[in-house]
Amino acid sequence: MNVPAPDRAQRASRAKLLLIAAVFAAPIIAAAILTASGWQPQGKGNGLPIMPQRNFVAEPVTVKLADGSTYAWRDTQPRLTLIALVGPQCAARCVDTLTKMAAARVTLSRNMPRLRLLLLGTPPASEPVKDGRVALGANPDASFLLGSDVDGKLASYAPAAPDSVSAVLVESNGTALSLYPAGFDTTGLRKDLQKVIR
Repeated sequence: MNVPAPDRAQRASRAKLLLIAAVFAAPIIAAAILTASGWQPQGKGNGLPIMPQRNFVAEPVTVKLADGSTYAWRDTQPRLTLIALVGPQCAARCVDTLTKMAAARVTLSRNMPRLRLLLLGTPPASEPVKDGRVALGANPDASFLLGSDVDGKLASYAPAAPDSVSAVLVESNGTALSLYPAGFDTTGLRKDLQKVIR
């Protein structure tokens, strides 16, 4: 039995079909190659990416709160943590940075509950500590939970200079996202928080 040879129209149709399939397959193949090579997209955030990536649940990084309980990196609901690590002798400049960090949380408006503030180190003497929180002004939303890094696993992020603050932003699953070294731009931090928390 003779099978008729495909005519020119059929060949053209098949070529178009293969071309369409290639257009859709190319990005998938490119993404697979980039992922296999370990490439990660770099955004234009103001913080420094933490490399190698760390997960504070997996390590584990233990933070004791003022009431004696252990800080839960994974909360009952998905919430990020902004850690403020204060240097020695936290005074006026340190308090100013902490106040701006707390204000950045307040500017999240309805998304404010999706960010927790945690202060590690000796709190500023000028700011009251009440119920395990460092209060910055009268607004309860502008206060930090007070804790201590039990095993010193976050010491490399803490500033050595007096009257300074550094910050680490931690994802709700305990993955450290970015570091804001001492002297960081608090406006840049606020912009990053508004991008990440929506």
